Amino acid sequence: MMNTKIGLIYGSDTGMTEEVTHSIVDEWKEMDIEVIEVTNVSSSDFEKFDFIILGLSTWYDGDLQSDWESYFDEFKSISFSGKKVALFGLGDQYGYGEYFIDGVGILAKVVLENGGTIIGKWPTAKYDFTESKAELADEGLFYGLALDEDNEPELTQERIEKWLLQIKKEAEL
Repeated sequence: MMNTKIGLIYGSDTGMTEEVTHSIVDEWKEMDIEVIEVTNVSSSDFEKFDFIILGLSTWYDGDLQSDWESYFDEFKSISFSGKKVALFGLGDQYGYGEYFIDGVGILAKVVLENGGTIIGKWPTAKYDFTESKAELADEGLFYGLALDEDNEPELTQERIEKWLLQIKKEAEL
């Protein structure tokens, strides 16, 4: 998949998800990644990519980041058939442990229902949370990369690097 078209679509209220997005792009300098803020995305943008990365934070009691929340009805109508999708999410595992990265799970469910394949599932083992819509039942995995900028910012870069290696293999990039 040498000429794979990669789209990274994200939403960010405080700038933290945007920073992670820039870290991903910087880490994958050799890849041609088109970055689109979800406020500027259209359903046709999803069609032009072979591989899509979705990024967001979870707010309050398991809510989608505000721009994703505004776009969610349209997002639910997108066909992901034949698409590989990876997700990353930011959350607070201690302050909101019962909703940790729920946004990842909310988006992942739509991707799966609409024919997509999710890659880049991430181990839950080194996190301290109560429950998450992003957790796959009895598999010890999240649907995507879990980042906690509130409590473990020192682990973010290493987690990104490992995750990108993983999805590069899984997406055959």
